[in-house]
Amino acid sequence: MDFPQIGSAVFFGSITMVTWGIWVVLGNAASESIDPRTAAAISYLVAGLLALGFVIVSDASFAINARGGLLAGVAGLFTGIGLISMYVGLSAGSTTTVSTLGAMYFVVAAIIGMIVFGEKVTATRLAGIAFAVLGVVLVAR
Repeated sequence: MDFPQIGSAVFFGSITMVTWGIWVVLGNAASESIDPRTAAAISYLVAGLLALGFVIVSDASFAINARGGLLAGVAGLFTGIGLISMYVGLSAGSTTTVSTLGAMYFVVAAIIGMIVFGEKVTATRLAGIAFAVLGVVLVAR
């Protein structure tokens, strides 16, 4: 699957935004109907099967090396922790607060990118992070 890089990033980023927004709302409803931990498990079981199906029908490589497999596994571990946290949080608090705070994951990724991977620290990036934090404070009130 070849897509132009900029158009592809915006296209798939937009799909992610919409589908994750719907996921949070449906996850909130599920957490109010059944145990949030069970809802989280069902949600990710379905997601895992969808991802596996996508790998099978696409041109994805099945070659896995130790480093890539380990990194993907650890990423899955953190994904699972975040998923369970989201569902339990939704059962305890408002969708607005929990989803807004959860959506701040990009700030964590940006900070790690600058500290660990040596990405440039610029005034624009720091201002973007500050505005994102301010946005969360305003939305969560």
